[in-house]
Amino acid sequence: MKFATFVGHRKTPQLGIIDLEHRAVLGLAAASEHVHGRIDRDFADMLSLIDAAIPGLERAAELARAWPAEASEDLDDVKLLAPLPIPRQIRDCMAFEEHVRNSRKQVELRTGRPQRVPEVWYQRPVYFKCNRFNVIGHDADVIWPSHSDWMDYELELACVIGRTGKDISKANAAAHVFGFTIFNDVSARDVQFDEMKAGLGPAKGKDFDTGNVFGPWIVTLDEIGDPHLLAMEARVNGERWGGGNSRAMHHTFWDIIAYVSQAETLFAGEIIGSGTVGTGSAHESGRKLAPNDVVELEIEKIGVLRNRIVKP
Repeated sequence: MKFATFVGHRKTPQLGIIDLEHRAVLGLAAASEHVHGRIDRDFADMLSLIDAAIPGLERAAELARAWPAEASEDLDDVKLLAPLPIPRQIRDCMAFEEHVRNSRKQVELRTGRPQRVPEVWYQRPVYFKCNRFNVIGHDADVIWPSHSDWMDYELELACVIGRTGKDISKANAAAHVFGFTIFNDVSARDVQFDEMKAGLGPAKGKDFDTGNVFGPWIVTLDEIGDPHLLAMEARVNGERWGGGNSRAMHHTFWDIIAYVSQAETLFAGEIIGSGTVGTGSAHESGRKLAPNDVVELEIEKIGVLRNRIVKP
């Protein structure tokens, strides 16, 4: 199933199921009220559904089969928000070797200093934590931060955790996944490269309002299948600028979940980004975004995440 957070004729955010074939969205709270005579609290928002686990998903599937017209809206008439507007945590990895090599090559060209992939990168699925409050969704404007002159996008696959756990094994990692969405990890490159010289970060190179873009919806794992076999493409103003396939991840999501949960509780409602697919950012090819550019990130079996870059 595809779950979205949207604003329709009720004018308030709702949790819904997407039917792409009929270009429709079903408001789950309204559907439960129509079918069962009461609003199911597990459909209050995406976190409530995730916390409801399998029973909640089963009740959502039952409503999808019934699909009461009174709770249905035209998908083209609603506003899609970030599917998980305030995640419990956002962690972002760096799992694609091609991106790491391309990025270091660009640094080498700018500085004249040789750049090598550190050995620890092959040994550990390293990650940083993002600001979980800086989240926007599909078709929302990304506002160019005042402290930067160089903006970039990053095409990533994002895993939404659906079951809390600790010391999770790789063999059992998939059982802790709710679904997958697209992540545009927007970056202020000039600030990022400067502040990381201190050996810490990124911080303000990533942390600014509208900097974490997710959407257009979350697709459950049963519909995704193997998340490591998905075609990925980035377009700017309709032109292909890069892309690849999630099969190129050096560290799989199962590796990442096992690593993150070592001696630490990984909570349902957290999001983990794959890191940028090779050629999935502009700076890898020496290109830069300009104000009013429209970035489209597409991942197989999920859809397209589209945003305009606006400089006030």
